[in-house]
Amino acid sequence: MNKKPDHHYRERVYEIVRRIPRGRVMTYGQIAYILGEGYTPRTVGFVMHGADEKRTPWHRVINSQGRCSTGRLVLPADKQQRLLEREGVKFDASGRCDLEAFIWHPDHEKAEKAEAAKARTALYRR
Repeated sequence: MNKKPDHHYRERVYEIVRRIPRGRVMTYGQIAYILGEGYTPRTVGFVMHGADEKRTPWHRVINSQGRCSTGRLVLPADKQQRLLEREGVKFDASGRCDLEAFIWHPDHEKAEKAEAAKARTALYRR
């Protein structure tokens, strides 16, 4: 059973997308998985289509093949790829980025912060 996206759902999507660092990407499917049962990559794409470009880095969300899916929705058609390339995301000749190299996982953010805190604490133990 699919849930219809509501305002709260939209904000949850945008909150996740706003956390994606420059030069990194997430997939529509990743975001749907984080949101939970009933949400699909297509629903996330629908929500992203209405994102405020000034507040939400919509271009950092791509499909599960590592490709931009906005060619028919955004003019110019290569806008999303160009925005990502400016941030350092590399695409091959077929328009695919290496997801293993550029994908971002929100749980890694917590781990990185914990490691930084440990490192700071270690500096003061000497």
